[in-house]
Amino acid sequence: MARPLDFTCTLNPARIVFGSGTRAKVADELAALGVNRALVLSTPYQKADAQALAAELGDKAAGVFSDAAMHTPVEVTEKAMAVYTELGADGVVALGGGSTIGLGKAIAYRNDCPQLVIATTYAGSEVTPILGQTENGVKTTVRAASILPETVIYDPDLTRGLPVAMSVTSGLNAMSHAVEGVYAQDRNPVASQMAIEGVRALRDALPQIVADPRNSAARNDALYGAWLCGTVLGSVGMALHHKLCHTLGGSFDLPHAETHSVMLPHTAAFNAGAAAEAMKPLADLFGGDIGAGLWQFAKDLGAPMTLKDLGLAKADLDRAADLAVKNPYWNPRPVERDAIRALLGRAWEGAAPE
Repeated sequence: MARPLDFTCTLNPARIVFGSGTRAKVADELAALGVNRALVLSTPYQKADAQALAAELGDKAAGVFSDAAMHTPVEVTEKAMAVYTELGADGVVALGGGSTIGLGKAIAYRNDCPQLVIATTYAGSEVTPILGQTENGVKTTVRAASILPETVIYDPDLTRGLPVAMSVTSGLNAMSHAVEGVYAQDRNPVASQMAIEGVRALRDALPQIVADPRNSAARNDALYGAWLCGTVLGSVGMALHHKLCHTLGGSFDLPHAETHSVMLPHTAAFNAGAAAEAMKPLADLFGGDIGAGLWQFAKDLGAPMTLKDLGLAKADLDRAADLAVKNPYWNPRPVERDAIRALLGRAWEGAAPE
């Protein structure tokens, strides 16, 4: 007989607009949110795209702020808040990936303004009520209803030009949300099924994107998988993987998606014994061994494989381990300093996970 179910499930109330050509619906979606003067956000890399969008919106756009930065520095948010107020904005449009989405969420956390996201990577942050922000070299997270964007537009056409390297690391970053979701302390069968389907979609799509970056079907499937994985992250808690990545990003300024890519096989292997039953459906997608399977998958995709190559000095490994076990997130396996130091050492040199 099947084991009786006993769980709590939180479903976040975001509106999802998915499909080719949905980028054209921005003005209508802003109107539905009651936004009359949206501040368009981007990174410097996507400034031209943000300016083009603002021009299309006409008087529906208050202006552009194009200084979004990785790990959502508080000082950047404060500058954006000043621009928001100065221009008389009444909502934000975040055009881009995790850095831009994070800035929009940081603004909304402070003033509760409506948010519309046009996702152009596989970050997943756009469907979570979680904000990670950095101040004085420390990255912290906060969860609140005001942080969740009200509307997300997923137009696969906007991801066809995403560079292969960024597609790979962004996709592996999305996978990490789902892998942690299946063994989260507050996991539930709805989130777990979404996690399995999201990882499967990305597992199938990413090799096709590497082979042909403009493969429309693969881009569609990858964005679909990223949405599912992000939704999982927004529905359940985080564990060791995200704690380590927040430490490495916030305190050592390592690049976000690349750090998740390097760490995922190692953190999955670390927890595989303690969460074997929960992780089995994902392990089956990668040949039965989740850590080794993810490591080989990432390697075959040409993903970064070492923290050393991301800029972490060997001398920083001890401090990283110390920070990672300070105020640890819940985890299915006990988080012990020596074991975490050994894990970080393997990830630093690119050794296979254990």
